[in-house]
Amino acid sequence: MDHVSHPPALTVALALTAGMLAQILARRLSIPGIVVLLATGVVLGPEGLGLVWPSGLGTALPVLVSFSVAVILFEGALSLDVRRLRKEGRVIRQLVTVGALVTAACGALAARGVMGWSWRNALLFGTLVMVTGPTVITPLLRRIRVVRPVETVLEGEGIFVDAVGAITAVVALEVALRPASEAFSTFLQELALRWGVGLGVGLLAGRLIAWGLKSERAIPEELRNVFSLAMVLGLVQVSGALAPESGVVAVITAGLVVGNAGVPVRRELVTFKEQLTVLLVGMLFVLLAADVRLAQVTALGWRGLVTVGVLMFVARPLAVWVSTRGSKLSWRERGFISWLGPRGIVAAAVASLFATRLENSGLEGGPELRALVFLVIAVTVVLQGLSGGWVAGALGVRRTAPGGYVLLGANGLARLVARALRAAGQNVTLVDMGAEACRHAQEEGFQVLFGDGLDERTLLRAQLEGRAGYVGLTVNEAVNLLFALKVREHDRTARPLVAMHRGHTAVRKEHAGDIGRVLFGEERGLDEWASRSERGRVSLERWVLEAPQLESSSPGVNRMLEETLLPVLLVREGQVRLYDDTVQPLAGDRVDFALDDERADEGRAWLASHGWRPEAFPGQDAARSSPRPSGPRGEGILPPPCDPPASPPSSLS
Repeated sequence: MDHVSHPPALTVALALTAGMLAQILARRLSIPGIVVLLATGVVLGPEGLGLVWPSGLGTALPVLVSFSVAVILFEGALSLDVRRLRKEGRVIRQLVTVGALVTAACGALAARGVMGWSWRNALLFGTLVMVTGPTVITPLLRRIRVVRPVETVLEGEGIFVDAVGAITAVVALEVALRPASEAFSTFLQELALRWGVGLGVGLLAGRLIAWGLKSERAIPEELRNVFSLAMVLGLVQVSGALAPESGVVAVITAGLVVGNAGVPVRRELVTFKEQLTVLLVGMLFVLLAADVRLAQVTALGWRGLVTVGVLMFVARPLAVWVSTRGSKLSWRERGFISWLGPRGIVAAAVASLFATRLENSGLEGGPELRALVFLVIAVTVVLQGLSGGWVAGALGVRRTAPGGYVLLGANGLARLVARALRAAGQNVTLVDMGAEACRHAQEEGFQVLFGDGLDERTLLRAQLEGRAGYVGLTVNEAVNLLFALKVREHDRTARPLVAMHRGHTAVRKEHAGDIGRVLFGEERGLDEWASRSERGRVSLERWVLEAPQLESSSPGVNRMLEETLLPVLLVREGQVRLYDDTVQPLAGDRVDFALDDERADEGRAWLASHGWRPEAFPGQDAARSSPRPSGPRGEGILPPPCDPPASPPSSLS
């Protein structure tokens, strides 16, 4: 079947389906998704099974690519935290300006010297390989988990260099198609025009989107995600109509504004855009890989591989060295950044545009240019993607497993449990989206993560890998159960602990048993215990079991004690664990109990009569819950470091 008889709708549908299945397969195999996507595109393309014919889309292909790239770059910019970017702002600015210029120069010289191309095509190739891109960098960083400074630099570079590279490349093409006498002045004018239009339109649109999402009346809640999507698609075309290819800058600018404007529905918006991005990235890579002829790639021969080698082993390290001089990055961190510079969807899309424009203008070299860019993408993605984890480990830039516990919730009860864990020498991270609860947890010296614990990005920031335990400890047992399910998606071997509410029939203890374990040994009155803890009415005491009396020694099964005594932590033969429904107390066990001060004597009497003996609590400062400050909110207290800023900063400096 040729492209004439192949329906365009079938090509798009197959690309979407194959792209999604390829990414699922890549996750199962624990390899970079782009590797599988490129292979899928080649296999399904005209030179493989002949199922996907991008050429059959005609002029619809550039439009499809434009819309998809807009959503991908908006999502990437939406997720950038400007406060983190500021810390590495100088390095990122250097990489996307001086570093990009070094890369372009090295690429042009390699194409000229090794490939023997004309200066025109060599310079065009140099501008095309300036970019890296979030479509390849972000998935790799999620797999490798490197230290924060390196992650921030690579994420920021991936987003911003796409704008710099795409506009520079397109302007370079415009100049290449004009008389040489007009080259320099045309280049500067067109560059300034596109940047000016992109920044202006993007800033205006970003503020408009943020206003619409913040307003309770302007946009109905159920339409806010599709509203933002429509605005992004319209934005890229309006900006492009005013100045060709300026839409890339516009969507990145708008994404930064919205992502850092404190939009209350940002979690749902990011999740929606992430899902769209996964779908569109898969489709685009399948289509663009299918559009490349393998014969053109293999015709490049050893010269093509040498050119790629120059970019990987000369251009990238040189660009990073020039850009990071005088920075606080260690040589190990610079080394990893030097190694990781794969090219992504923007390079592939602009290369396809170049090939078409050169061919339509009657100029030679378009297919070879696209083939060499495709070779750069394929080699850098495969080599750097597969070896990235090993290189990070060898250089010592992997983020170390934090250990300890992640607690969903920073309410009074959660902080009480956290104090017991801390007194036992355990590291604790509290996750909550309530600013007041986070503030109190920070006052007590806990590591706090401000965000929605059910959101994928918050879970990634919580660093779930290598933890000793995961605890759903809000007063809503359904949320606790959902948190346990999310944890199991990250680690199938994990057995999260879930706090369950007494008397609620919608979510019962049996539901938690299918996923993890029940905290405190039984269902409890969570809201009452949390309220008492907030008021400072609860204290922690350690008791040792000397003479066990079978099940009667376990407070977890005694319904009479549920409002008086709460078993929190078990220490058995030096091993620490939270008390759950699988615990059967043994002689010599030490258990930290939470007691309601108003009924503490009743609880102590029961313990003493059932074989328990009191013991000094380790760290008396942690033994009592702290009431909330009675002064004005936030008086003399710094806000949580993860609180969104009131307005988006205008630069990285």
